[in-house]
Amino acid sequence: MNRKNRIGIVGASGRMGRILLEATLKDPEFCLTAAFERADSVVLGQDAATLASLPPCGVTVTADVGDGLADCDCLIDFTRPEGTLRHLALCEAAGVAMVIGTTGFGSAGKAGIAEAARRIPIVFAPNMAVGVNLVFHLLDKAARILAHGYDVEIVEAHHRMKVDAPSGTALRMGEVVAEALGRSLTACGVYGREGDTGERDGTSIGFATVRGGDIVGDHTVMFCGLGERVEIAHKASSRMPYALGSLRAARFLAMRKNGLFDMQHVLGFC
Repeated sequence: MNRKNRIGIVGASGRMGRILLEATLKDPEFCLTAAFERADSVVLGQDAATLASLPPCGVTVTADVGDGLADCDCLIDFTRPEGTLRHLALCEAAGVAMVIGTTGFGSAGKAGIAEAARRIPIVFAPNMAVGVNLVFHLLDKAARILAHGYDVEIVEAHHRMKVDAPSGTALRMGEVVAEALGRSLTACGVYGREGDTGERDGTSIGFATVRGGDIVGDHTVMFCGLGERVEIAHKASSRMPYALGSLRAARFLAMRKNGLFDMQHVLGFC
């Protein structure tokens, strides 16, 4: 029988970390071998499975990522950019694959991920959910068909704790549409409107952001024409789709020695 894929999870006690723990522990193809938290976390020393309300699994939550990577084939990271880049350096040194679901990176951070991918395999995507990545695929087709006479607006909503706006998923949706239309999102993106804005520029891609409550993640892309509107939307009711997609990404990386990939590669769209 093939050896199970050994998974490490950072941010184990966070909202996403607990779901990743649950998904990993319930999947027979994977083995949770490490769970990490900050050095000041109150969950250090606890059995990781208890964070997901599951029976103990024998994996203790620790703060020493460098040491814990020795038992991992792949590290899954949904933390913050600065932390993820530290973990990336450790994975690169240890030769451990990485699934990065963290958003909010600047150009330097993205360049660092690309450089590390020359030596280790990485799936880096703004959204790991299979459904969202299907939407990316559909948006490319829709934008090409609706290239003339349709205004593009993107509306996204997330919980009150989310720190970046627009969401990484919304920005990627905008990038997909812009690329299909032969535009640059940097040049045509409009992020919120207020006051006397004048008539809408037909080449722009607009973004609207909602933050409140415990909304997991809603994204809608509208192609607004004269007399009709086409909407392509994805609504998440839990974080489990992100965890299941992350495990699918880890499975994909098990067959590779290096390279930078996103979920479009994992799903076979490119």
